[in-house]
Order: sequence, then C-alpha cells, then structure tokens
Amino acid sequence: MAMAEDRPLRVALIAGEPSGDVLGAGLMRALRQLTDDRVVFSGVGGAQMVEEGLASLFPVADLAVMGLVEVFPRIRLLLRRIDETARLLQADPPDIAVTIDSPGFTRRVAQKLLVRSFPLLHYVAPTVWAWRPGRAKRLAKLYDHLLALLPFEPPYFQAVNLPTTFVGHPAVETLAKARQAEEVSAREGRGFRHRHQIPPERLLLAVLPGSRRGEVSRLLPIFTEVLRQLKSSGLDLHLLIPTVETVADTVRAAAASLPFPATILGTAAERYGAMIAADAALAASGTATLELGLAGTPTILAYKVHPLTAAIVRRLIRTPYAGLVNILQRREIMPEFVQERCRADFILPAMHQLLTDPLARQTQKDGCAAVAAQLGGDEEEPPSMRAAKVVLALAAKRLPSRET
Repeated sequence: MAMAEDRPLRVALIAGEPSGDVLGAGLMRALRQLTDDRVVFSGVGGAQMVEEGLASLFPVADLAVMGLVEVFPRIRLLLRRIDETARLLQADPPDIAVTIDSPGFTRRVAQKLLVRSFPLLHYVAPTVWAWRPGRAKRLAKLYDHLLALLPFEPPYFQAVNLPTTFVGHPAVETLAKARQAEEVSAREGRGFRHRHQIPPERLLLAVLPGSRRGEVSRLLPIFTEVLRQLKSSGLDLHLLIPTVETVADTVRAAAASLPFPATILGTAAERYGAMIAADAALAASGTATLELGLAGTPTILAYKVHPLTAAIVRRLIRTPYAGLVNILQRREIMPEFVQERCRADFILPAMHQLLTDPLARQTQKDGCAAVAAQLGGDEEEPPSMRAAKVVLALAAKRLPSRET
C-alpha cells in the first residue's frame, strides 16, 4: 500500500521501554510486508526497532523508570524527552503515529498532540480492569484508536467511545517462532545447550531481574541470596540471564558474584531460546513472566517497589494477582512473592521445590497451557499482522484535521 501521492507511508512510532520495543519491531516488520517496503519510520525505540530501521530520537534507556517515587530524581530528563518527542511529530507530521505502552510517557506526549493533522493510535490498552478505570475516558480524549492485547479489554474502552481492536499478545507469536527455530537447531545438533557449552545433566535456571534500573537494584540482591541458599542446599545449576540494553551493564557486573556459572544473553533470539531451554525461572513480574508461561517454563514471580509507591498502588488495585498468567487464569499458577513477601527466605522453599520436584513443574506447565489460546494463539494470523492492518486502515481514512 502506497499513499495517494505515490510515496512511502510515513509512520511515527513511540516506544518507551523494552517490552514496547518488541511490539514496535514486530509492527514494523508487518507494515513493511503489507506495504511491499513502501514505508518509512521515525520516532523513539530500542535496539530491536533500531535493527528494523528506526533512527531513535534518543536512547530508550532514558525512559526506563518504574514507580511513582522512582520518577522524581529523573523528572527533568523525562519532561525534556516528552517535549522533544512531541516537537518531532509537530515539526514533521507523519501519516499516522503509534504510541506503544509506557503510559506515563506516551500519554503525556499525546496530550501535547491534541492539535494535529494525523491520526494517533495507542498500542497496549492500559490495565483499567485492574486499577484506575477512569483512565479509559481520559484515553478516549487523546487517541483515535486503541489496540488491545487481551480479549476482555475492548469493552472497557468502547464504552467511552474509543474504537478498540483486540489483536492478540505478541508473546504468542514471538515464542512460537522461537520454539520453531530451537527445534530446527536441536535437529541439526546445535541446540541451546550445545551453543553455550552447557552439560546436558545440569539444571538450567533462567533469572530475569527486570528491565529497569530500579527493578534490578531491588530484586537482584534478593535473587542472589536465593541462589546462594540453593547452592548451599547442594543443587548444581547453570544460570541463564537474558537482559536488555537498559540494564545490561549492571547485570553483567553483578554476574561475577553469583554462586553458579552464568550465561548472559543479550539478543532477543537467545532470550527466548533461554526461556524455552530453562528448567525453571525466577523472574520479575512483567511481560517476561507471561513469555515464560507461554514457553512452558515453570516460574517463581517476584516484585518489589518503593514502600510509598506500594502504599499508593494498593489503594487503587482491583486484582488479587500481579502476574498476567495468574490474572488470565484467575488463580495462582505461578507463585507470587510481592512487596513484603519478596524476601529470599520466602522465595527459597518455592524455588527449591520447582527445581527438585518434576510434578510441581508439570503442574505449573499444565496451568499455563490454556493461556496461548486466550491471547490469540489459536489464530493463523499473528498479532503483529493484525495490528499492522489496523494501522494501515486508520492511515487510509485520513481523519479530519484537528488543526481547526
């Protein structure tokens, strides 16, 4: 699809963190496929979007902040990045702009674009079903369309007249491709363990302490103590630590003090290969735990934020679970250790059981089996392609100018 002027479609993409970078990269690939490469991209993104051809306005690591209290020390930088992003779109208007997740950042950019000549779409519906339902109405004032990852989300936004399309979760697509690639590699004798020279008898534990500096600084010491206790119990493990650009240096520096040998994995392909190969995982709550569930990897979920942030969030939260696998299944499939319970002495028994009890691992795998179908895994068309089709349809409509 080319535009009426017989020029490439111009798409601005704004992603503020690693999970959004994955979404953005998938959307870019699908748009290129649907337009026969007649598309050019601008905006903000991470390593995967850059690899797909985006020249990011600034490093996405500048935006990787989580928590109400944690934002304060970096507020000047964040405000400057919001202004820079809005000015980019105002100075050189695209045919369509897509903001991706990171609601604290993307919503503020959208607020500066109320007067615009292009449609604005948001990818990843805010979790209004979990907390702060009033956000749905506010979002409807900012955007022309919303893409939802979860099947039960559209009615929350359609009720406030924001057109919303369920496209499915990208983790379904990503893990399916990774599993196929790993199966090919295994048949050719170069499977994950072979590539990384890991003995076949050694248990593999994936450790994912988060993608933001604050997460890693709080969780990695707790995870390290759990690992020390596992070592004392006599377990012989090899650690797989997938990481992202925002925290890669911190994770690599910390790996030297871990009690087991560790393989650091920085690419997306090896990240998913590690999830599939691992016998179990210890992970920060977030997209990674959903990916681990879809990979069939038994997981212990942990999370901790600043106490003031936790006190505020608890007054607003409307779901008893932190992990998306548990939320979707409405029961605790992945054991959760959040805030006060995010302690090594609490986590250790559950982690030890998962590593030593095959029945415990299988029970969790069985509980995760239905999640892929809930997230669009039973459709032939992948989520990124469905999202790209909505973007193209909205761009083609040429919505009335908001400049008047």
